[in-house]
Amino acid sequence: MATNFDEIIDRRQSDSIKWRKYGDALPMWVADMDFLAPEPIRAALRERVEHGVFGYASEPPELRDALRAWLQRRFDWTVAPEAFVIVPGVVTAFNVACRAFCAAGDGVLIQAPVYPPMRTAQANFGLTRDEMELTRGNDGRYEVDYDLMAATITERTKLFLLCSPHNPTGRVWTKDELARMAEISLRRGLVICSDEIHGDLVYSPHRHRPMASLDGEIARRTVTIMAPSKTFNVPGLGFSFAVIEDRDLRRQYKAAAADIVPHVGPLGYAGALAAYTECDEWLAECIEYLRGNRDFVAQFVRERLPGVSMGLPEATYLAWLDFNDADLPDDPQRFFLQRARVAMNECDPFGPGSCGFGRLNFGCPRSILTEALERMERALTTKNQSTQGPPSL
Repeated sequence: MATNFDEIIDRRQSDSIKWRKYGDALPMWVADMDFLAPEPIRAALRERVEHGVFGYASEPPELRDALRAWLQRRFDWTVAPEAFVIVPGVVTAFNVACRAFCAAGDGVLIQAPVYPPMRTAQANFGLTRDEMELTRGNDGRYEVDYDLMAATITERTKLFLLCSPHNPTGRVWTKDELARMAEISLRRGLVICSDEIHGDLVYSPHRHRPMASLDGEIARRTVTIMAPSKTFNVPGLGFSFAVIEDRDLRRQYKAAAADIVPHVGPLGYAGALAAYTECDEWLAECIEYLRGNRDFVAQFVRERLPGVSMGLPEATYLAWLDFNDADLPDDPQRFFLQRARVAMNECDPFGPGSCGFGRLNFGCPRSILTEALERMERALTTKNQSTQGPPSL
């Protein structure tokens, strides 16, 4: 590989939320990779910084062509230039959708367990959470119960927040699954807001299909949200975009964002343009490295973590570990933080079906991943003993 993904970058001395929150613990929680951003992005940022003036930034004239070309070559999806709405973040983007398409007392459909901000967005606008639980198979793979989905929708439900690919389960929804979810949503008059931030990080033979790319009728009722942040490890740049092909939906969305949502800054624009025009090779290498990490985690869990299981992620760099048969004396997050100094996400914010689970980020050098898993193995081996002192770092 041209990029050395095994290189360890010291982030403890930086402003990293990931590495600061849990002190000396190995941080395997937030979806933030420990790899250098691609060199073309760093070069574009250096050039922009050297300019030295950081006033209000306008959208680069070539940006929409770059976004259109990316969607075409990655997903065979043709999008008109006017369909793009630039926003400073994906969480911001789906919160705007709640504000745009719902009124106080309306409902938002979500599928749990799911990325926590998707569960809390409705509360920001006086909306109700219409929540259904995904079905977990014996192999750890999740599916949608369509009868339950239809039954969860009420007369007040106006918006479906879809996570595709799904975080934290790692599912890549198939074309048929997406079509069935869309049919139910459209039949009940819902707008679909599809968070597709992990759509570029998919492992073959799986393929990500944007919900709106299925057909014109679905596109007219769908807001698709994407970003370079997870793909190229640049979440701090604050750039994302919504694709809204229907003019009326787009007008409503822009009106809801007006005077509330800040503009993207000059570094966000510079980084995004470089990402979508110069970083295909880096992404291909990154996905292969992540695939190796994913398979390493799966084998380690299977062979060395008794009572722990996981479904094989089809996308993302997040493993959803099931500790329910591990006979832990405490919540997994607290147990491994205290006994192993390994920090994973707490399970409760992910919603129904998450009790006894932990989300582990494997987007890091293999040596760090190995150390974290070995610490977890030691903690499981000694779980019935008195609390041990923290392992050396």
